[in-house]
Amino acid sequence: MGPWGVLLGSFIDSASVPIPIDVLMGMWAWADKRHFYVFALLAALGSSLGGLIPFFVGRAGGELFLLKRVDRARFESLRAQFEKQEFLAVMVPSLLPPPTPWKLFVFGAGVFEMRTLNFVLAVFVGRCIRFGIETALVVKYGPQIVNVVADMARTHLVLTLLALALIFVALGWWMWRKLRTKRLDDTSQAL
Repeated sequence: MGPWGVLLGSFIDSASVPIPIDVLMGMWAWADKRHFYVFALLAALGSSLGGLIPFFVGRAGGELFLLKRVDRARFESLRAQFEKQEFLAVMVPSLLPPPTPWKLFVFGAGVFEMRTLNFVLAVFVGRCIRFGIETALVVKYGPQIVNVVADMARTHLVLTLLALALIFVALGWWMWRKLRTKRLDDTSQAL
């Protein structure tokens, strides 16, 4: 299906059924090296549009779903944290490869009522970067780079998970510092 297959595959991957879109992207980029960037852009577009399905599911009934699992105070705290950096809260998971629980972040964006255009843009930017890097690496080093990276990640699973955890901890610490600074500023202004 050519470029339309990329668009459809990434839409399906983001909307419902996970498929190995990263491997498919590598194969498509290798088959047509001159247009690798088109595949990356179309996959990012398909992923952005497909992500709207779990996003709108979260918007439609996600608040009740979350409130059954966390109390109201925790829910409001999560909402406040999300609203401060909502673009990054969606873009960063869009950059990360599987097994990142991307659909949970998308669902959360819907629950916390992120603007639809901002959501699509955050997913598109994150996926463009991810798919652009993947396809460029395949074009430069060949399709075996996908297997090399996958084997390295499996072989060094603990290190890979540790690196991902460190990234999340660093982002959380940065957001916590910003929130703490803002609270201290609000407190000092109230006095």
